[in-house]
Amino acid sequence: MTSILPHIALDSGRQPQHSIIWLHGLGADGQDFVPVVGELSLPVAIRYIFPHAPQRPVTINGGFVMRAWYDIAHPSIDAQQDEEGIYESQAAVEALIAQEVARGVAPGNIFLAGFSQGGAIALHTALRQAVPLGGVLALSTYLPLVEFATYETTANARQTPIFMAHGRNDTVVPYALGTASRETLLKLGYAVEWHEYGMQHSVCEEELRDIEAWLSGLLRKA
Repeated sequence: MTSILPHIALDSGRQPQHSIIWLHGLGADGQDFVPVVGELSLPVAIRYIFPHAPQRPVTINGGFVMRAWYDIAHPSIDAQQDEEGIYESQAAVEALIAQEVARGVAPGNIFLAGFSQGGAIALHTALRQAVPLGGVLALSTYLPLVEFATYETTANARQTPIFMAHGRNDTVVPYALGTASRETLLKLGYAVEWHEYGMQHSVCEEELRDIEAWLSGLLRKA
């Protein structure tokens, strides 16, 4: 049984029936996106969960140990991918999903969100769920292990809506890699809402407002 990752949990109102599991990027920690709780005005109470990725050596950073969802071994981040680390992180996120379900939150009311490396794990995990989730926020990121996605993704998971956002000037996760991931997801049958901004590898105010609108629309339907 996979143990529950250490995490920060914040409720935006009383007895939330919706949860957002938000994954940070390489070298950050769960605290990184806590400020978004105060930035998003949503129509229902939300339980926000901000897990801390495990500490591991990252090859591209000289083997320096930092919080990472998986190793990166090559300057082209979609080359020599760390399959073991990616699947381990999938299991860790699935344990958090199971925790929310055990608390009485329906899978359709659980959202995955992630930035950069965290977004890659959010996408990877959502595609492999037997029961569709409420949605995925994939920010400045890409779809890892594309070659496996075509046969590991589930028919039910294709019902999960996806919000993708990317900076046109991103040099960390190249814009072209983001758009290629979008095209792959569309070919797999996913509904993808794409947003792009004149920014680098970051999050901007316009993006937050777009996230707020997308989430609000889904939450009102739930």
